[in-house]
Amino acid sequence: IDFDLILENIRDLNSLVGEGISQIEHTPRGARLRRPEPLPLILYQNGIVVGHGAFRPYQHPATQQWLQDILDGYFPSELQPQYPDGV
Repeated sequence: IDFDLILENIRDLNSLVGEGISQIEHTPRGARLRRPEPLPLILYQNGIVVGHGAFRPYQHPATQQWLQDILDGYFPSELQPQYPDGV
């Protein structure tokens, strides 16, 4: 697994969604600026942890798809319903 390429692609994807840029959040009394919450990703020698989820070994098909999406330069498809604008 090319961890350097994974990290590079994650940085590129983060810049596409405006990492560190505040977004407008509408409130009952108007609006305010809010920074989106990041989704933690921990890379281990034998697997990953996404968010506060369970450990996912690299051999698992869903983990392989997740990483392949990143390596192809796309947001992981399993995150798209929850984060349609990226994360």
